[in-house]
Amino acid sequence: MSTHSGGKSDLYQILGVPRTADADEIKKAYRALAKQHHPDRNPGDKRAEEKFKEVSAAFAVLGDDKKRAVYDEFGPDGLREGFDADAARNYKRWAQQAGGRGAEGGPGGFGGFGGPGGFGGFGGFGDLDELLGGLFGGGGARSRAHRKGQDAEAEVTLGVRDAVHGTEVTIGGLDGRVKIPPGVASGQKIRVPGKGGQGSAGPGDLYLKIHVAVPVGFRADGDDLEVDLPLTIGQAILGATVTVPTPEATTVQIKVPAGTQGGQRIRMRGKGMPRKGGERGDLFARVLVRVPRTDDPAALDLVRALEAYY
Repeated sequence: MSTHSGGKSDLYQILGVPRTADADEIKKAYRALAKQHHPDRNPGDKRAEEKFKEVSAAFAVLGDDKKRAVYDEFGPDGLREGFDADAARNYKRWAQQAGGRGAEGGPGGFGGFGGPGGFGGFGGFGDLDELLGGLFGGGGARSRAHRKGQDAEAEVTLGVRDAVHGTEVTIGGLDGRVKIPPGVASGQKIRVPGKGGQGSAGPGDLYLKIHVAVPVGFRADGDDLEVDLPLTIGQAILGATVTVPTPEATTVQIKVPAGTQGGQRIRMRGKGMPRKGGERGDLFARVLVRVPRTDDPAALDLVRALEAYY
């Protein structure tokens, strides 16, 4: 089920097709709009140029079966670089089981897919020549003989799970995949030998700058993360053992002490954002005490009796 709610950024609306459109309908709509707004047909028209970019961006997602499926399920958040669909599904399931508002909550609520959205990340890592600002092959004729090629730099955005456990990524313009070792953190650079600019004495190196994305449903405070933990009045008063989601698509069980107050935070050490050196920040569960919505006379009598203990 999609969590995306229309609006001018809705990719289907941009292409003017229904969400049930098949691949041929999407391609046909894109071609018509791209032809209409192409800069060559509208020289100097900035609005046409922006519209051309917009429909091209929409087709880059809806014209790809895998990207379209993620977009249909998660909306614009699913297009962010570093988005972890499994972690988002895990959080959504937990939020629904915990009695929150599930995926319909807003940013900071139970399961809200808020945060940076838009079209960021739908194109993978993009073309390496663009990322590196044309460093490849530049100035080769002016270089002195037997000089190594220039080093280059690109950026990679990972989900927490990939940063903790390691992964492989594909960089546009490079042959093969690049291995990302376990335990990387935001701001860290990884050297990829021989993938920089060409030179008479051999190629330079490529340096990948790592960014780790904050997962859906969590808030970041430096290396620490916070997630809302909905409790019933009974769980807060009596104490309970409850399940909490982690940012890498797993869950952990924690004990809630008797008499826990709304707003209190329960710490889970080493479950937050990755730090340099393989360590991690902490994960905090912020308690939100849920109040039942009822007009049952018996329930209201219980509430009035409880008031005497405040």
